[in-house]
Amino acid sequence: MIKALVTDVPEADFDVEKEGQVEIIGWLYQYYNEEPHNQVVNINGGPVKKNDIPAATQLFTTDWVVRYMVDNSLGRFYLEHNEDSTIADKLEYLLPGKLVQSEDTVELKNIKVLDNAMGSGHILVYAFDVLMEMYLEQGYSKRDAAVGIIENNLYGLEIDRRAYQLAYFALMMKLRQYNRRALTMEIMPNIYVFEDTDDITAEDINSWNISEPAKKDLAEIANKFSNARTLGSIVKLNRSFDTSSLKKELSNAISKTDLDVFGIDGKINILSNTLNIVQIFQTKFEVIVTNPPYLNHMDKSLKAYVKKNYKAYCGDMFSIFIWMNINMTTTDGYAAYMTPMVWMFIKTFQKLRESIIDNFEISSLIQMETHAFFDEAFVTIDSFVLKNTVNHSNGIYLRLTDFKGGMEVQGQKVTEAIKYPSVGYVYRTNQANFSKIPGSPIAYWASDNLIHDFEIGTPMSKLVEPRQGLATADNNRFLRQWFEVTYSEIKFDAKSISDSVKSKKKWFPYNKGGAYRKWYGNYDYVVNWQNDGYEIRNFKDHNGKVKSRPQNTSFYFREAITWSGITSGHFSIRYRAASSIHADKGMSAFARGQNRDILFYSLAALNTKLGDLIFEILNPTVSLQVGDVGRFPLIVSRKDKLQIQQLVYKNISIAKDDWNILEIAWDFDNSPLISNIDEHKQPPP
Repeated sequence: MIKALVTDVPEADFDVEKEGQVEIIGWLYQYYNEEPHNQVVNINGGPVKKNDIPAATQLFTTDWVVRYMVDNSLGRFYLEHNEDSTIADKLEYLLPGKLVQSEDTVELKNIKVLDNAMGSGHILVYAFDVLMEMYLEQGYSKRDAAVGIIENNLYGLEIDRRAYQLAYFALMMKLRQYNRRALTMEIMPNIYVFEDTDDITAEDINSWNISEPAKKDLAEIANKFSNARTLGSIVKLNRSFDTSSLKKELSNAISKTDLDVFGIDGKINILSNTLNIVQIFQTKFEVIVTNPPYLNHMDKSLKAYVKKNYKAYCGDMFSIFIWMNINMTTTDGYAAYMTPMVWMFIKTFQKLRESIIDNFEISSLIQMETHAFFDEAFVTIDSFVLKNTVNHSNGIYLRLTDFKGGMEVQGQKVTEAIKYPSVGYVYRTNQANFSKIPGSPIAYWASDNLIHDFEIGTPMSKLVEPRQGLATADNNRFLRQWFEVTYSEIKFDAKSISDSVKSKKKWFPYNKGGAYRKWYGNYDYVVNWQNDGYEIRNFKDHNGKVKSRPQNTSFYFREAITWSGITSGHFSIRYRAASSIHADKGMSAFARGQNRDILFYSLAALNTKLGDLIFEILNPTVSLQVGDVGRFPLIVSRKDKLQIQQLVYKNISIAKDDWNILEIAWDFDNSPLISNIDEHKQPPP
C-alpha cells in the first residue's frame, strides 16, 4: 500500500517495517518542497488555468502558525468540554484567555477535525499529536489511541493528487509510529482527493443495475462534481444525499467478472470516492483548521460559479472558505485559518466581516508584520480562530506589525505574549466595537475615544465629494512631463472643460498622485485633453470597446484636495489649485457647493498624525481608495475653525515655495542660491 502511494518518488533507502519511520515524512517533505506544486506562483498576471490551480494556491504553512491554529481551536474546544484537563500545559501556542466551560460532554472519538484544503497534511499531522495527548490523558494506550485518531478524528480534502498522497503517507507513518501492525490492518485515513466526474454520463449511470432513485441522485452528484479538481471544497450541494445507501448500490453495480471493457468499474470507483466527499460536506465538525487557497484572478467559468453560489464572499477563494468553514462547525465549534490580511479592512470583504461580527465570535487573531511571510508568499498574512457562537466574549488579538525579522521573530513574539500577557502588543476587545466604524474593519487596537469619534464624527463624504478621475488606459501615449512638450501648447489655467476647449490647447495639467508630499506639490504631468479629450474618449481596443475611463468629468479643472492612491505606509494630502484633471490614482475630494472652507479644514485634519492612525484603521494596505477617505470622521470645531484655516494657508504657502524652487517646477523663477548672492541683493541702478 505505502509503496504504491509513493511510486513517483525517487528510490529511497528505507524499510517500512523499521522503527522510527516517521522520519521518512521529513525526507518526503524535503523532496516535495522542491517540486512546483509547493512553490508560490505570482498570479497577478491573469486568470489561473485549471491545471495550475494547485501550484498557484498551495503554500506550506509555517510550523508555529499550524500550532497556534490547532492549539486555539482543537485544544480550546477540548478544554472547554473537559474542565479537569491539564493538557493546556502541553499546548505551547494556546493564547491566554478565559475558557467558557460547556455543560455538554463530548466523547473524544466524536471530536472531528477537518482540513478541507489539506495540502501535504501538515495541519492534520500536528492535530494527530494533540489528539494523542488527549487520548493518553483519558487512559487510552498509544496503540489504541493512534487507531482511534485515524478512524474517527481526522478528515481531509485536497485537489492535488500528489499532495494527497503525501498527506496519506504522513498519517499512515504517524499511525505506524504507535502501532507496528498498522500497515497490515485495513485502516484507511478519512482523507480524499477530488476527481472530475465530467466523463460519467447519464447514459453510463442508467446502464447500471441500480434503483431509479439512486440513478437520479448519482446523476446529480456527477453533474455537481464534473469540475471538482478546480472547485474542490467549494462545490455547492443544494440538498442532502443518503451516501451510505448510494455506496451500497454502487458496490452491487461493479462487474462480477474480470473483464471491464467499458471502464465501468473505474467510473463507479470515482463516484464512490466522491460520495465520501459528499458525506464530509454533509457533516458538522467540531474543529476545522486550514490554510485555504488564495485566488482572485479566476477564469470566467470559475468566477461565474463563485458569484452564483457565494456572491457575498466571492472576492477571493480564501474568503469563501472563511464563511463556509465556520458554517460547517457544530455549535461552539471552532474554525481556524491562515489567510491574507485584506479581509479585515477592505470594502471587497465588508459583507464577510459584518456576517462574522453578527453571527460568530472572533476568539483570537494574530496580525503579522507586512513582510513576515515575504520569502514564501506575496501576501500580508494573518491567522485567526472563529467560534460558532453568538455569545461573544472579548477576543484576544496580537499585533505583530512592528516586529521585523520574518516568521521566526513573529513566532517568538507570540510565545512571549503567552508568557507575559500584558505586553503592549496584546489587545482584548469586544467585536461589537468594529460595527461602530464605517465598513466594520477589524480594528481591534482602536481606543474607546477613537471609536467614539467615529460615532459622533461626520463622514467626510457628507462634507466633501471624494472622486476618482481619468484613467487613460495608455499613459505612455497620453501623458508627458510638462517640460517634454511645446510650452505654448499647454493651458496651465483652465477652470472648466469649456475653458479648455476654447483654448484649443493640447496639453493640460494632470494630477497623477505622485510621491509622499503634504500640503502642496507634485505638479509634474500634463495630459492630452485636446478638444475635450477626443482622442482619449475614442481610444478603443481591437473589438471597438473603449479602453479609457474619463470618470467624473464635471469635476475636471476644479479646486481640490488630493492624495496618491498608492501610499508608502504614511498618508499625505495636498491642496490642488483649480486648473488640473485628476487621475484615477491622483484621487481627489471637492467642495460641495460653495463650501470652499471645508476643503482646508479637511486638509488640516487629514494631514495630522491622527489622520495616519485613522487610515491605518480604515485601510492599512498600500492602496487608499476614495471610499476610505469618505469614511474619515470629521469633527468640525467652530471655535478653532478660523485659526486652523489660517495655519493651513500658511502651510500651503510654505510648501508651494518649497516646490517652486525646483528647476523642474513650471512656476520656477530663480534659484534661492542665486537670489542670496550679494550682487543679486543690490537694488537696481
